[in-house]
Amino acid sequence: MIDLHTHTTASDGLCTPDELVARAAAAGVTVLGVTDHDTAAGCDAAAAACASARIEFVPGIEITAVRDGVDVHVLGYFVDAHDEALLTFLAEQRARRIERVRLMIDRLADCGVELDADAILTPAHADASRSAGRPWIARAMVDRGIVPTTRDAFDAWLSRGRPGYVPRLAADPADVIDKIHGAGGLASLAHPGLLRRDGWIPSLADAGLDAIEAYYTEHDSEQTRQYVELASRLGLAISGGSDYHGDRSHGAPAPGAATLPRDAFDALRARQRRIRR
Repeated sequence: MIDLHTHTTASDGLCTPDELVARAAAAGVTVLGVTDHDTAAGCDAAAAACASARIEFVPGIEITAVRDGVDVHVLGYFVDAHDEALLTFLAEQRARRIERVRLMIDRLADCGVELDADAILTPAHADASRSAGRPWIARAMVDRGIVPTTRDAFDAWLSRGRPGYVPRLAADPADVIDKIHGAGGLASLAHPGLLRRDGWIPSLADAGLDAIEAYYTEHDSEQTRQYVELASRLGLAISGGSDYHGDRSHGAPAPGAATLPRDAFDALRARQRRIRR
């Protein structure tokens, strides 16, 4: 199994890097990519745990861009997790995330939903490399008994058009692609079936996009086929992964729930090696 899309406690996952790798090993994952939101802070620990578990590790990241008011998630693979320009950019992204969480909590308060912003944001203030996000709010709402699951929190309160939603301020996808390339990585469009902006993909390819995440937990077989074909027409590689967070109401039930075929992974890695040369 090859899973190139997972999250740890460095962003909005529930598993530490060690716990994630243990679960991946138990599920039979042989290649693991850690792609936390707007931070690479979990990569070193995950790499060490993968070495012990004899799992091939792919250092990665998931950066949120914005185009026409819509979030566009760009996955970076084989990135240098210590690249100074990337780290500076990510610190700016995380600062915007903290401000957005506070604004969303204020909006919820206006609706009579009282939450403690300082308590929710404590992990991000204690460790500036950790990336705050809406799942932190959703889990606080579950803990308070406001909603039964984090999925309910998003559906009723935190998604676009809902009372607590605040639009994100972030970089343009082309800028994000450039940052990933600058750190030696490949840029892949995350879960295009959820984005529902297939018409944007050719222009993203023109901006330097390297791959499309065709294999994804919430893509059905027809969507997977369509994105594999689109990638071929545009001269792009394909990627894939589970989007595992460790939260049964948020993402895949286990690492490896969506897996990238070996030949596709080999092509992705070969593309990155050619670019580096």
